[in-house]
Amino acid sequence: MTQARLHKLLTVVIAGTLAGLVLATAALPLALVLGLGFSTLAAPYSTLPEHLVTPPTAQRSTLYAADGRTMITSFYEENRADVPLTEVAPVMRQAVVAAEDSRFYEHSGVDLRGIARAFTANQGGPVRQGASTLTMQYVRNVLSSDPTLTEAQRKAATEISTARKVQEIRYALALERQLDKDEILGRYLNIVYFGAGAYGVAAASRRYFSKAPADLTLAEAALLAGLVQSPHTDDPINGDADAALSRQGYVLDRLVETGAVTSADADRARTEGLTLKPSVEPDDCAAVPKDRNDWAFFCDYFTDWWNAQPAFGTSADERQRTLRRGGFRIVSSLDPTVQRETQERVLEVYDENSPHALPTAVVQPGTGRVLAMAVNRRYGLGPNPAGQENRPYTVNQLVAGGDGIVGYQAGSTFKIFALLAALEAGAPLDTRYDAPTQIVSQWPASGPASCGGQWCPSNANPAWMDGERTMWTAFGRSVNTYFVWLAERVGADRVVEMAERLGIVLRADDDAKLARYGARGWGPFVLGVASATPLDLATAYATVAAEGVRCTPLPVNTIADHAGRPLDVARPECRRVLDVDVARAAADAARCPVGDQSAFGRCDGATANGLRERLGRPVIGKTGSSEGYGTETVVAATPQLVVATMATNPDDPRDPAGEAVQARMVDQVADIMTAALRDQPVRDFAPPTEAIARWGNAARAGN
Repeated sequence: MTQARLHKLLTVVIAGTLAGLVLATAALPLALVLGLGFSTLAAPYSTLPEHLVTPPTAQRSTLYAADGRTMITSFYEENRADVPLTEVAPVMRQAVVAAEDSRFYEHSGVDLRGIARAFTANQGGPVRQGASTLTMQYVRNVLSSDPTLTEAQRKAATEISTARKVQEIRYALALERQLDKDEILGRYLNIVYFGAGAYGVAAASRRYFSKAPADLTLAEAALLAGLVQSPHTDDPINGDADAALSRQGYVLDRLVETGAVTSADADRARTEGLTLKPSVEPDDCAAVPKDRNDWAFFCDYFTDWWNAQPAFGTSADERQRTLRRGGFRIVSSLDPTVQRETQERVLEVYDENSPHALPTAVVQPGTGRVLAMAVNRRYGLGPNPAGQENRPYTVNQLVAGGDGIVGYQAGSTFKIFALLAALEAGAPLDTRYDAPTQIVSQWPASGPASCGGQWCPSNANPAWMDGERTMWTAFGRSVNTYFVWLAERVGADRVVEMAERLGIVLRADDDAKLARYGARGWGPFVLGVASATPLDLATAYATVAAEGVRCTPLPVNTIADHAGRPLDVARPECRRVLDVDVARAAADAARCPVGDQSAFGRCDGATANGLRERLGRPVIGKTGSSEGYGTETVVAATPQLVVATMATNPDDPRDPAGEAVQARMVDQVADIMTAALRDQPVRDFAPPTEAIARWGNAARAGN
């Protein structure tokens, strides 16, 4: 055995033995202590669990707006965010070393002098003096919080026993052979608990002083360093402020003794007293700042999206743990300017106390990124009138659906799916039909909408809608009987399939069953009797605006893990679902309802005639009204932006929004788009080929 190896072994044996003596009772036989020490040290000296080098500590994840600066909220189990040692004030590093391990830069992980001193001191009475170095404390912190260990194993990591102390010493010695002193100190500062729910120096600096750890003063650093010994009791916010000041004085004394600061500097720090500026890191969507409460609905949608991503775990619970422990930096797609404009325009139509809601979504074609989600409600669980689950407070997802919200009848906006299905089947835009006031369809029905047992819908305004129509004029004037006839020709099942292909999610049980088992007989689907959400509609019309490329709604721009590595899960998920010429033809027809003109000059009549003029750039879109004007809908799109808004009473669908609100909604959408597109170039939609416009051709595959 070489001399170096012998010296190493003797060091470990002596350290382990003395550690056992310190922690054991006076009556504990030396042989037992030695036995425990040698038994534990029998493992290879170099064996070191990887998590001690790279600790799997829980770290706070933070969600930002699209500007990458404005924080929306954070998510955490433990309020911690790692920072490199270079971003910690030198005086903070000195304070922790002075308070906890003044010989840190001199020993090799175990301080034999400290162990001997503690052993001697502990013979004199009940007061116990510890001998743990910073390296040993770091080991204990990692083992006690390691998520890969069982609860019993974590408890064992901190129990007062000779075996645990000897293992801690062995790991400390091995760790110091693998990492340099500053690496160990940096890891220690990021893992240690400072009280008041703050784990690590970055969280503690913000919790107690609302500043970054690089900006800590001597007095502040001494206070924080003093809390490490008893963070649960000395916490000056929730615990014993006098004890915290006493510990601050102790740390200042130690800093003077070690030569890190002068007596004069320490005295000046003492005169500052307890000067706190506490702040609490927001946790979850309910903690979004009050002045941005409307952002919380987007935050809620983000968490639903996160919980559905397999990249973060195999279940929603596991994915939430990943979010709350992973230290992710998430830059969302929420555009603060677009969100503010959308929320203001929504509130101009209905205030927060109105029984009618106006959920509105803004989406980017070609990426699916959600730029804004607004509704005239307050996010929270405040008091509501009896029977009003969603007014004025709610945490329900009125914009995107889910968690019991199935959506609202979108009316004539669904006619685009029949138009697309017919184009895909080979029919031209110039498909002509002499639309009557009422049509007796092939689909059976009962009740007021039945004529001899067959479903027989009528046009809302016969004088303006009846007569020979094409896809351009029928879509512009929203002619019910034309699109019922078109759905008969192409098949109701193909209309339903088209809607789902473009992003309509049938959340209502009855809708989902009809789509799966009875789509061929679901003729009324073409007039928008199924429930949808503004986000669904925005996605569908964005697919047309993006020339047939459908993108799954996405609430993020970038996601980086705790090491700054970007994750692929933030990339848009897009695929072609329509032939380019089919999508361009649908867009050409969709110019008509909003007062634009088709590339072939065939638009004649519009239900939202002033939208194009008010916006001042090419636009497509559609309005819709459900039966009895229960729900009113407006959706509009440019190549860069889509806005979809729906007026409804989410607590009582029998309470109609009324026809009159639609004109105000058209103005609302125009104002949102004008503001959002102010600095963007004017882009037009590419025209379809003359073949698909005038003559049609063979059926085309959409995907």
